[in-house]
Amino acid sequence: MNRLLEEINKASSIGICGHVRPDGDCLGSVTAMYNYIKDNYSEKNVKAFLENVPDKFTYLKRSDEIIVDFEEDIEFDLFIALDSGDIDRIGPAIKYFENAKTTFVIDHHISNKGYGDENVVLPKASSACEVLFDLFDYDGISYDTAISLYTGLIHDTGVFKHSNVSSKTFEVAGKLIEKGIPFSKIIDESFYAKTYIQNQILGRCLLESIMCLDGKCIVSCLTKKQLILHGANAADLDGIIDQLRITKGVEVAIFIYEIGEQEYKISLRANGDVDVNKIASYFGGGGHVKAAGCTMTGAVHDVINNLTEHIEKQLEA
Repeated sequence: MNRLLEEINKASSIGICGHVRPDGDCLGSVTAMYNYIKDNYSEKNVKAFLENVPDKFTYLKRSDEIIVDFEEDIEFDLFIALDSGDIDRIGPAIKYFENAKTTFVIDHHISNKGYGDENVVLPKASSACEVLFDLFDYDGISYDTAISLYTGLIHDTGVFKHSNVSSKTFEVAGKLIEKGIPFSKIIDESFYAKTYIQNQILGRCLLESIMCLDGKCIVSCLTKKQLILHGANAADLDGIIDQLRITKGVEVAIFIYEIGEQEYKISLRANGDVDVNKIASYFGGGGHVKAAGCTMTGAVHDVINNLTEHIEKQLEA
């Protein structure tokens, strides 16, 4: 039995969380863990916490049971952090993590140094859900848990097209499909389907994007005022960075959106040899070699100049 199942067996109360601004792998891994414990350890007192649950992921079983207010003070026997590269990324859930008797971190970000009592961090894995698959007993993975795990796989691999995909990723996907999940529907409805507002935002970002570094870098920015104008929020911005990345000739794509007064959330994607994790880590963020992010402050033009300076150095090297 692996360490995760050992700790679950020992614990009476278990808390689960993911990172702030949850994406598909975060929602997938949190609901997969929650469902797995509920299905196989019905006697356990388990609670899951996230900042919010984007509407497009409400098809995940028990996503409606996820706690989003963090008001209750609870001390857990075991607290599990999923898909979070460092402790700050778990946001308000940090109070539960720090007060727990035992903490367990499961992740795949290369920037994760291991901040739990127990850590399973596999940077070569495509997603936190791929890591989780091997920690679960296959026979204990229900239909609904398989849907959650498959959701994480497709969202962190861009439907199996990013460089983080390996033969292992396809092996895991195949095993999940054997559970009878509607894999095509999951892809269409959670990855490709967009609302009218999301299409408007995407169109604006593409129209107002700029090319620099001799066409090797593309940048697009959104202000809070623009988001308010379109009635959009952070959940409506999924997929923009990937659409920028596939621009012909581009080595690095940068997507920036304002989250506070001269404070910006940065997403970076690379096609070539540029290590965007190295750049994001320099500015206090992290992620993967080909996909990373951070938060930066200052005038937006200074933010862009600082990022492109680091990109240019790597391109020249």
